[in-house]
Amino acid sequence: MNPGFLTSLYEGTNPGFAFLPNLPEVRINVVSMFPSFFDGPLQTSIVGRAIADGALEVSLIDLRQHGIGKHKQLDDSPFGGGPGMVMMVEPLAEALRPLAETHRVLFTPSGEPMTQGTLDRWAALSDLTLVCGRFEGVDQRVIDRHIDQEISLGDYVLAGGEVAAAAAIEGVARLLPGVVGNPESTERESFRDGLLEEPVYTRPAKHPDGDVPEVLLSGDHGRIEEWRHQQRLDRTKSRRPDLLSNGTDSDS
Repeated sequence: MNPGFLTSLYEGTNPGFAFLPNLPEVRINVVSMFPSFFDGPLQTSIVGRAIADGALEVSLIDLRQHGIGKHKQLDDSPFGGGPGMVMMVEPLAEALRPLAETHRVLFTPSGEPMTQGTLDRWAALSDLTLVCGRFEGVDQRVIDRHIDQEISLGDYVLAGGEVAAAAAIEGVARLLPGVVGNPESTERESFRDGLLEEPVYTRPAKHPDGDVPEVLLSGDHGRIEEWRHQQRLDRTKSRRPDLLSNGTDSDS
């Protein structure tokens, strides 16, 4: 980790972020057992640029620092028996208590799906906390007292919430002013109107693997927009009909 570049440093290792020229648009706190997981993602592409430009501040909170006893214990066996281990109340409560004024999100398979709308709402917040679950789950008392929203990355199970948190950070970063070079890119992408994006092409127009559709070379912007909309509709019908059943666009 390069502390001269990242504004995200392990809790307790940095006195502040005084080198930032302006206050960030969004501050994101990440509570994780494995903060080093984020070393690469926070320095790469859009996220790295957002942090370097001061649009985004990410603070990594090492949950192990709040562990119990000399071994910094974070988990224990579940009451009532059952497989696996459960993340304990004390470490998480201690880590989250100072963040009570932020919007606190727990990543868990039992949460509501993370959508573009979710990211839009988070990007409008000034302070966001992402909690990375692990093991068989988190003691329910943490959720009841210290969590504002439970979110799932999808209908599958991962080892922990770090992958979901990294996805959320990137999803929020690209929505912040000035981070994406062309703002229209974020306005016309998949899910903005309930439809998937249409196929896209670039040079060369002709290639042994296929030619670019003639309409895109026509210069007729009306025809191009009609083609794009139909492609979006056809692709959504084929791949994600559930989006159309939710009351989004149709060809009627």
